[in-house]
Amino acid sequence: MRRLRTIFYWLVGFYAVLILLLYLFQEKILFHPEVLPKDFVFEFDHVFEEVYLPSEDGAELHGIHFKNQNPKGVILYFHGNSGSLRRWGELTTFFVEKNYDVVIMDYRGYGKSTGALTEQRLYDDAQLFYEYVLKQFSENEIIVYGRSLGTGVAIKVAADNKPERLVLETPYYSIQEIAETKFPFIPTSSILKYRIPSHEMIQDVRCAITIYHGTNDQVVPFPSGKRLYESILNKNKKFIVVPDGSHNNLILYQEYLSTIDSALGN
Repeated sequence: MRRLRTIFYWLVGFYAVLILLLYLFQEKILFHPEVLPKDFVFEFDHVFEEVYLPSEDGAELHGIHFKNQNPKGVILYFHGNSGSLRRWGELTTFFVEKNYDVVIMDYRGYGKSTGALTEQRLYDDAQLFYEYVLKQFSENEIIVYGRSLGTGVAIKVAADNKPERLVLETPYYSIQEIAETKFPFIPTSSILKYRIPSHEMIQDVRCAITIYHGTNDQVVPFPSGKRLYESILNKNKKFIVVPDGSHNNLILYQEYLSTIDSALGN
Protein backbone atom coordinates (compact mmCIF):
# COMPACT_ATOMS: atom_id res chain seq x y z
CA MET A 1 0.00 0.00 0.00
CA ARG A 2 2.81 2.38 0.91
CA ARG A 3 4.48 1.72 -2.44
CA LEU A 4 1.27 2.48 -4.31
CA ARG A 5 0.87 5.69 -2.34
CA THR A 6 4.41 6.71 -3.22
CA ILE A 7 3.83 6.02 -6.90
CA PHE A 8 0.60 8.01 -6.74
CA TYR A 9 2.36 11.01 -5.19
CA TRP A 10 5.10 10.84 -7.81
CA LEU A 11 2.53 10.79 -10.59
CA VAL A 12 0.63 13.72 -9.09
CA GLY A 13 3.89 15.63 -8.69
CA PHE A 14 4.94 14.91 -12.26
CA TYR A 15 1.51 16.01 -13.54
CA ALA A 16 1.68 19.24 -11.53
CA VAL A 17 5.17 20.01 -12.84
CA LEU A 18 4.02 19.31 -16.40
CA ILE A 19 1.11 21.75 -16.04
CA LEU A 20 3.45 24.37 -14.55
CA LEU A 21 5.94 23.97 -17.41
CA LEU A 22 3.20 24.27 -20.03
CA TYR A 23 1.91 27.41 -18.33
CA LEU A 24 5.35 29.02 -18.11
CA PHE A 25 6.56 28.07 -21.58
CA GLN A 26 3.33 28.20 -23.61
CA GLU A 27 4.56 31.26 -25.52
CA LYS A 28 7.65 29.35 -26.61
CA ILE A 29 5.39 26.55 -27.81
CA LEU A 30 3.06 28.89 -29.70
CA PHE A 31 5.47 31.52 -31.05
CA HIS A 32 8.69 30.85 -32.95
CA PRO A 33 10.05 34.24 -33.95
CA GLU A 34 13.15 35.08 -35.91
CA VAL A 35 14.69 38.27 -34.51
CA LEU A 36 16.38 40.58 -36.99
CA PRO A 37 18.82 43.42 -36.24
CA LYS A 38 17.55 46.94 -36.90
CA ASP A 39 20.06 47.38 -39.71
CA PHE A 40 19.03 44.17 -41.49
CA VAL A 41 18.62 44.86 -45.21
CA PHE A 42 15.74 43.11 -46.96
CA GLU A 43 16.22 42.03 -50.54
CA PHE A 44 13.10 41.47 -52.60
CA ASP A 45 12.50 41.58 -56.34
CA HIS A 46 9.60 44.02 -55.98
CA VAL A 47 9.31 47.64 -54.93
CA PHE A 48 8.76 47.95 -51.18
CA GLU A 49 9.22 50.24 -48.23
CA GLU A 50 9.62 49.46 -44.56
CA VAL A 51 6.95 50.71 -42.19
CA TYR A 52 7.39 51.46 -38.47
CA LEU A 53 4.27 52.11 -36.41
CA PRO A 54 4.46 53.12 -32.73
CA SER A 55 2.04 51.56 -30.25
CA GLU A 56 0.52 53.32 -27.27
CA ASP A 57 2.69 51.35 -24.84
CA GLY A 58 5.93 52.34 -26.55
CA ALA A 59 6.54 49.28 -28.73
CA GLU A 60 7.50 49.72 -32.36
CA LEU A 61 5.80 47.52 -34.93
CA HIS A 62 7.63 46.82 -38.14
CA GLY A 63 6.08 45.96 -41.46
CA ILE A 64 6.72 45.91 -45.19
CA HIS A 65 4.57 47.58 -47.82
CA PHE A 66 4.99 46.13 -51.31
CA LYS A 67 3.83 48.61 -53.93
CA ASN A 68 2.50 48.46 -57.47
CA GLN A 69 1.97 51.47 -59.72
CA ASN A 70 -1.74 50.88 -60.29
CA PRO A 71 -2.76 48.20 -57.79
CA LYS A 72 -6.09 46.39 -57.91
CA GLY A 73 -6.29 46.95 -54.18
CA VAL A 74 -4.32 46.01 -51.09
CA ILE A 75 -3.90 42.75 -49.18
CA LEU A 76 -3.28 43.16 -45.45
CA TYR A 77 -1.53 39.89 -44.61
CA PHE A 78 -1.10 38.31 -41.16
CA HIS A 79 1.48 35.55 -41.15
CA GLY A 80 2.02 32.34 -39.21
CA ASN A 81 3.80 31.69 -35.94
CA SER A 82 7.38 31.18 -37.12
CA GLY A 83 10.06 33.19 -38.88
CA SER A 84 10.01 36.87 -39.76
CA LEU A 85 9.35 39.15 -42.72
CA ARG A 86 12.57 37.90 -44.28
CA ARG A 87 10.65 34.73 -45.09
CA TRP A 88 7.06 35.95 -45.15
CA GLY A 89 7.83 38.94 -47.32
CA GLU A 90 9.14 36.61 -50.00
CA LEU A 91 6.08 34.36 -49.76
CA THR A 92 3.63 37.24 -50.18
CA THR A 93 5.21 38.41 -53.43
CA PHE A 94 2.84 35.85 -54.97
CA PHE A 95 0.12 38.46 -54.43
CA VAL A 96 2.31 41.38 -55.49
CA GLU A 97 2.72 39.66 -58.85
CA LYS A 98 -1.08 39.63 -59.12
CA ASN A 99 -0.88 43.45 -59.05
CA TYR A 100 -1.92 44.00 -55.44
CA ASP A 101 -0.17 46.13 -52.91
CA VAL A 102 0.68 43.93 -49.92
CA VAL A 103 1.16 45.14 -46.36
CA ILE A 104 2.51 42.61 -43.90
CA MET A 105 3.59 43.13 -40.29
CA ASP A 106 5.83 41.26 -37.87
CA TYR A 107 4.30 40.58 -34.46
CA ARG A 108 6.05 41.79 -31.32
CA GLY A 109 9.34 39.98 -30.84
CA TYR A 110 9.46 38.99 -34.51
CA GLY A 111 11.90 40.51 -36.97
CA LYS A 112 12.42 44.19 -36.14
CA SER A 113 9.25 44.59 -34.06
CA THR A 114 9.71 45.29 -30.36
CA GLY A 115 7.61 44.89 -27.24
CA ALA A 116 6.06 42.04 -25.26
CA LEU A 117 3.19 40.01 -26.67
CA THR A 118 -0.26 39.46 -25.23
CA GLU A 119 -3.40 38.38 -27.03
CA GLN A 120 -4.91 41.86 -26.82
CA ARG A 121 -1.72 43.44 -28.12
CA LEU A 122 -1.83 41.13 -31.13
CA TYR A 123 -5.23 42.58 -31.96
CA ASP A 124 -4.27 46.18 -31.17
CA ASP A 125 -1.12 46.04 -33.28
CA ALA A 126 -3.02 44.51 -36.19
CA GLN A 127 -5.54 47.35 -35.98
CA LEU A 128 -2.67 49.85 -36.26
CA PHE A 129 -1.76 48.34 -39.61
CA TYR A 130 -5.36 48.33 -40.77
CA GLU A 131 -5.52 52.04 -40.01
CA TYR A 132 -2.24 52.53 -41.91
CA VAL A 133 -3.76 50.82 -44.95
CA LEU A 134 -6.99 52.79 -44.57
CA LYS A 135 -5.09 56.05 -45.05
CA GLN A 136 -4.20 54.95 -48.57
CA PHE A 137 -7.09 52.72 -49.69
CA SER A 138 -10.85 52.72 -49.26
CA GLU A 139 -12.32 49.76 -47.39
CA ASN A 140 -13.80 48.29 -50.57
CA GLU A 141 -10.21 47.91 -51.81
CA ILE A 142 -8.93 46.11 -48.70
CA ILE A 143 -8.58 42.33 -48.49
CA VAL A 144 -7.60 40.90 -45.10
CA TYR A 145 -5.65 37.65 -45.42
CA GLY A 146 -4.63 35.39 -42.54
CA ARG A 147 -2.47 32.30 -42.54
CA SER A 148 -2.24 29.75 -39.70
CA LEU A 149 -1.77 31.66 -36.43
CA GLY A 150 -2.51 34.88 -38.32
CA THR A 151 -6.02 33.72 -39.24
CA GLY A 152 -7.29 34.56 -35.77
CA VAL A 153 -5.71 38.01 -35.97
CA ALA A 154 -7.17 38.53 -39.45
CA ILE A 155 -10.63 37.53 -38.24
CA LYS A 156 -10.47 40.05 -35.39
CA VAL A 157 -9.44 42.84 -37.77
CA ALA A 158 -12.19 41.95 -40.25
CA ALA A 159 -14.75 41.79 -37.43
CA ASP A 160 -13.80 45.24 -36.13
CA ASN A 161 -13.75 46.90 -39.54
CA LYS A 162 -15.42 46.65 -42.93
CA PRO A 163 -12.93 45.26 -45.45
CA GLU A 164 -14.11 43.96 -48.80
CA ARG A 165 -13.00 40.37 -48.25
CA LEU A 166 -11.47 37.98 -45.73
CA VAL A 167 -9.33 35.03 -46.85
CA LEU A 168 -8.18 32.42 -44.33
CA GLU A 169 -5.54 29.79 -45.06
CA THR A 170 -5.38 26.84 -42.63
CA PRO A 171 -7.46 28.50 -39.87
CA TYR A 172 -8.45 27.07 -36.49
CA TYR A 173 -11.70 27.03 -34.53
CA SER A 174 -9.83 28.44 -31.53
CA ILE A 175 -6.38 28.15 -29.98
CA GLN A 176 -8.00 26.51 -27.00
CA GLU A 177 -9.43 23.76 -29.20
CA ILE A 178 -5.99 23.12 -30.73
CA ALA A 179 -4.41 22.99 -27.27
CA GLU A 180 -7.05 20.54 -26.04
CA THR A 181 -6.37 18.33 -29.07
CA LYS A 182 -2.62 18.28 -28.52
CA PHE A 183 -2.74 18.06 -24.71
CA PRO A 184 -5.97 16.16 -23.95
CA PHE A 185 -5.04 15.38 -20.33
CA ILE A 186 -4.10 18.95 -19.40
CA PRO A 187 -6.68 21.53 -18.17
CA THR A 188 -5.68 23.92 -20.94
CA SER A 189 -8.74 26.09 -20.41
CA SER A 190 -7.33 27.06 -17.01
CA ILE A 191 -3.76 27.86 -18.06
CA LEU A 192 -4.00 29.32 -21.57
CA LYS A 193 -2.92 32.94 -21.99
CA TYR A 194 -3.87 32.96 -25.67
CA ARG A 195 -7.33 31.68 -26.54
CA ILE A 196 -7.98 33.50 -29.85
CA PRO A 197 -11.62 32.39 -30.20
CA SER A 198 -11.90 32.58 -33.99
CA HIS A 199 -15.33 30.94 -33.96
CA GLU A 200 -16.72 33.74 -31.80
CA MET A 201 -15.06 36.69 -33.52
CA ILE A 202 -15.94 35.54 -37.02
CA GLN A 203 -19.65 35.97 -36.31
CA ASP A 204 -19.10 39.74 -36.54
CA VAL A 205 -17.48 39.57 -39.98
CA ARG A 206 -19.85 40.91 -42.63
CA CYS A 207 -17.73 40.65 -45.77
CA ALA A 208 -17.17 37.67 -48.06
CA ILE A 209 -15.18 34.88 -46.35
CA THR A 210 -13.08 32.23 -48.10
CA ILE A 211 -11.38 29.43 -46.18
CA TYR A 212 -8.67 27.12 -47.52
CA HIS A 213 -7.69 23.95 -45.69
CA GLY A 214 -5.73 20.85 -46.61
CA THR A 215 -6.96 17.41 -45.58
CA ASN A 216 -3.45 16.33 -44.51
CA ASP A 217 -2.73 19.29 -42.22
CA GLN A 218 -0.78 18.00 -39.22
CA VAL A 219 -0.47 21.41 -37.52
CA VAL A 220 -4.05 22.67 -37.60
CA PRO A 221 -6.20 19.58 -38.19
CA PHE A 222 -8.64 19.76 -41.09
CA PRO A 223 -11.68 19.24 -38.78
CA SER A 224 -10.78 22.43 -36.91
CA GLY A 225 -10.98 24.55 -40.06
CA LYS A 226 -14.14 22.81 -41.18
CA ARG A 227 -15.74 23.33 -37.79
CA LEU A 228 -14.89 27.03 -37.99
CA TYR A 229 -16.52 27.27 -41.42
CA GLU A 230 -19.65 25.49 -40.22
CA SER A 231 -19.96 27.91 -37.30
CA ILE A 232 -20.15 30.97 -39.56
CA LEU A 233 -23.62 32.50 -39.72
CA ASN A 234 -22.66 34.79 -42.60
CA LYS A 235 -24.01 33.16 -45.77
CA ASN A 236 -21.39 34.80 -47.97
CA LYS A 237 -18.79 32.14 -47.27
CA LYS A 238 -16.85 29.49 -49.15
CA PHE A 239 -14.81 26.50 -47.95
CA ILE A 240 -12.21 25.20 -50.39
CA VAL A 241 -10.84 21.77 -49.58
CA VAL A 242 -7.35 20.90 -50.79
CA PRO A 243 -7.13 17.09 -50.88
CA ASP A 244 -3.81 15.84 -49.48
CA GLY A 245 -2.68 19.43 -48.84
CA SER A 246 -0.69 19.94 -45.64
CA HIS A 247 -0.08 23.05 -43.56
CA ASN A 248 2.51 24.89 -45.63
CA ASN A 249 2.05 23.80 -49.22
CA LEU A 250 -1.47 24.71 -50.37
CA ILE A 251 -0.05 27.09 -52.96
CA LEU A 252 1.30 24.05 -54.84
CA TYR A 253 -2.17 22.63 -55.45
CA GLN A 254 -4.52 23.38 -58.32
CA GLU A 255 -7.45 23.73 -55.91
CA TYR A 256 -5.73 26.80 -54.53
CA LEU A 257 -4.27 28.22 -57.72
CA SER A 258 -7.51 27.94 -59.69
CA THR A 259 -9.64 29.65 -57.04
CA ILE A 260 -7.46 32.29 -55.39
CA ASP A 261 -8.24 34.99 -57.95
CA SER A 262 -11.95 34.54 -57.28
CA ALA A 263 -11.34 34.58 -53.54
CA LEU A 264 -9.58 37.92 -53.99
CA GLY A 265 -12.51 39.29 -55.94
CA ASN A 266 -11.32 38.90 -59.54
